[in-house]
Amino acid sequence: MQSGTSPSRKVMVVAEPNRESAVALQYALSHAVFEQDELILLHIENPNSWRNTFSTFLRRPNVASSSNMGSPDGGGGDVDFLEEMKHACKAAQPTLRVRVERVEMEGKDKGGIVLFQSKLLGIDLIVIGQRRSLSTAILGCRRPGGSMRGTKGIDTAEYLIENSKCTCVGVQKKGQNAGYLLNTKTHKNFWLLA
Repeated sequence: MQSGTSPSRKVMVVAEPNRESAVALQYALSHAVFEQDELILLHIENPNSWRNTFSTFLRRPNVASSSNMGSPDGGGGDVDFLEEMKHACKAAQPTLRVRVERVEMEGKDKGGIVLFQSKLLGIDLIVIGQRRSLSTAILGCRRPGGSMRGTKGIDTAEYLIENSKCTCVGVQKKGQNAGYLLNTKTHKNFWLLA
């Protein structure tokens, strides 16, 4: 796309240390952002999560090729994956502006925090990795209006897709070379062969 004709946009990728988040970033870099855009990697930290306390025991030591931003006591595990994502962005699109935003969860639901940050930062597009179980895909576990037991039964990606004011894309990778399965408010299970 021509860099001088279209206005710059702010694209947010919800960044977590998992496969789904890596797929969302890969999709965003290859299909959603252009060189004049700004990419924001949003990581929501939950200090009370059992995963955070458990992961400190399982943290791998830093490899010499990894970023040395982490502290020697192992407290920089999250910094490592965010720095690696930022490095992947620079490798794929060197002129792309990339920014990392970290937000503490403070007991709120994750979807609500992402929506609040997207409004606060003026985001035009949210890209989030989506994990869907076979039962969710077959039965369509959707709760319009949030009527059944809050948002615990609905995943964060579905919540963002349905409630975001800007465009939100839930991304799943289908096989090595099979492309992406995309979900938006208007298109469900759209298969993008790439």
